[in-house]
Amino acid sequence: MQDFSGANILITGAASGIGAATATLLAHRGAKKLILADRDEDRLADFAFSLPCERQLLIGDVADEQLWSGADLTGLTHALVNAGVGEGKPIDETRLADWRRVMSVNLDGAFLTLQAAMRAMKGAGGSIVLTASVAGLKAEPGIAAYGASKAGVIHLARIAAKEGAPDRIRVNAIAPGGVETPIWSAVPFFADMVIDMGSEEAAFAAMGQAATPMGRFAKPHEIAGQIAFLLSDQAAFVTGTCLVTDGGYSL
Repeated sequence: MQDFSGANILITGAASGIGAATATLLAHRGAKKLILADRDEDRLADFAFSLPCERQLLIGDVADEQLWSGADLTGLTHALVNAGVGEGKPIDETRLADWRRVMSVNLDGAFLTLQAAMRAMKGAGGSIVLTASVAGLKAEPGIAAYGASKAGVIHLARIAAKEGAPDRIRVNAIAPGGVETPIWSAVPFFADMVIDMGSEEAAFAAMGQAATPMGRFAKPHEIAGQIAFLLSDQAAFVTGTCLVTDGGYSL
């Protein structure tokens, strides 16, 4: 089991899904302090209250440069660059405003978070994981904005790994396939499935059975465990990689 005793860890998109699952795991594995960022102040505050460690909340848009210029990341040792939004339309139906919304959070926000984390770790070392997606590796209809943004995140992690190595900063990406998280609520076809099938649980089960060789989607806590490995000293010689965790979807 990875030990994060004494660690100061930044997590964006921390109020739900993979971010919340990772925060919970790291808090119970000894993290000294979690710096939790999200736009949803009420949900983040309610969640953070349950964690058995020191908490610092950052409320705002990760794509807002002012959020990071005012953030106190002193002593940062680890970071999960996780905040993201979804979009599910064909290219010819995607408005430029929708494209820019996805790129702003998923790519601009990832860049600004990564930049702030690397600056805070410079000279002391650290470990960073960026949440990408198998959508950034496998082409599918209807995911142009989301897929392109996550492909950018994967390559951003590789470049950061090379730039960070002299300062003992490891940077990796994780590319989940289907995960049962709230990001799906923004995808129109999923909303239709929920109505038709009566529940999110049934919709997730149907999608997992149809699209994934393992016959299901992942749970957030499963992805959190893999992130913890990449952040930990057990992965001390791993940098610049992208861990694909998709139940065989990309085969």
